[in-house]
Order: sequence, then structure tokens, then C-alpha cells
Amino acid sequence: MRRPHSSGTAVLTAVVLIAVTVVLGVLHPVRRALVSTDTLGPDNGEVVADYLARADRSLDAADGRREHWALVSFTRPVTTEAVRDVASGIRVSQVLFRVPLDRVQTPLVSVPVAAGDAALARASALAAGRAQAVTGETERQAQIAAVSSAELARNCACVIGVVVRGDREALTALRSAPDVRAVEALGADAVAGRFAVRPLLPEQVEIVGPGPDDGIVPGSGS
Repeated sequence: MRRPHSSGTAVLTAVVLIAVTVVLGVLHPVRRALVSTDTLGPDNGEVVADYLARADRSLDAADGRREHWALVSFTRPVTTEAVRDVASGIRVSQVLFRVPLDRVQTPLVSVPVAAGDAALARASALAAGRAQAVTGETERQAQIAAVSSAELARNCACVIGVVVRGDREALTALRSAPDVRAVEALGADAVAGRFAVRPLLPEQVEIVGPGPDDGIVPGSGS
């Protein structure tokens, strides 16, 4: 025997479920992933001279009334003490380490730092721990990670760049400081944590790109 009420009940149930789903969607909307196109540093394949000119233009165009995030690239790897002296009076928020080994691709280690000289002084030790964790997939990569970690633990001259925040006057003064190769500034509306950083390596003098990786890792014989 047919039950005439079954189809009506099913429709009513479906309507209720849809209504509940809509209400829940309004009360708990799905968060969209943040998308940012802000980037500090050169593009892969970019001519180094073009990047240096682009960095200068970004600083010249900075709003003199507001602070900006900026990438400071060095002419050679320096110590955290050198960073402290060069960036005295300006906020350093991120330190980029890379142990220089002849014809060996060592990992880039990025360490965020709190304000103050004490936090900057601890950055090398933190970088040592992070480098040790980058074991890679081959024995050579593990050896490179071990050597990098040991060098960073000794507070080596391994800083190739820093991310800072300051006004145009402070950043312009920083551009002419010893061992500073370039200062590139983002727009004043850039938000911390929502921009990418690709450092200019000291050995990159013509074209930005990966260097050779056929050198001997110290202590490994290979």
C-alpha cells in the first residue's frame, strides 16, 4: 500500500537540511587563502645590474612619511655583529644565512628575529639548528647540512641579507653603509608575513641563477 505522505516528508527534510547548511555557511564562512604578489629580491634569470637599478628605484619612490619593509643585500657574507653595526637604529626582522663553500650549494636559512641586539646575536645559533634539520635526500646533502650547521654554530660570517623596516631616510642611509650592496623597499602598504623574499647572493654578479655544485664538501672527501 502506498504512503502518500512519504514523498512530502522527504522534500520537507531536504528543505530543512538546505536551510541549516545555508545558515551555518553564513555564521562560519570558509576563509579564503591570502594571496600576495609582493616579493623582495631578484627574479631567477634576472640581470643583476637590472635588479640593482630596480632596487634603487624602489627606494627612491618610497613614501618619506611612512615606514617600509626592505631587503638589504650584502656584497659579501657578514657576521651578525656586522649586521648590528650596519643596521644600528633600524628594526631587523629577518636574517638570511648561507654558509659560503666553494662550488657547493649550501641551504639558505631564514631566521625571524625579535627587536633588540640580544635577539640578533642568537640568530646564528638558531640558524645552526635549522640547517642541521635540512638533511636532504642524499649523503652529500646531509654532509652539507652538517658542515653548514657547524659553521653557523661558530657564528660564522654567513649573513647574506636581512629584512628590515624603516623610513626612507633610514633606508637611504643604510644603502651607503659598508658592505651593503643593495636596499630594495616594498610599498608602504605591504604587510608583514605576506611577502616573499629571494635574496641576492654575493657571488651572483651577472645573472641570477643557481651556481655550480661540484665542489668538495669539507671533511667529506666528496
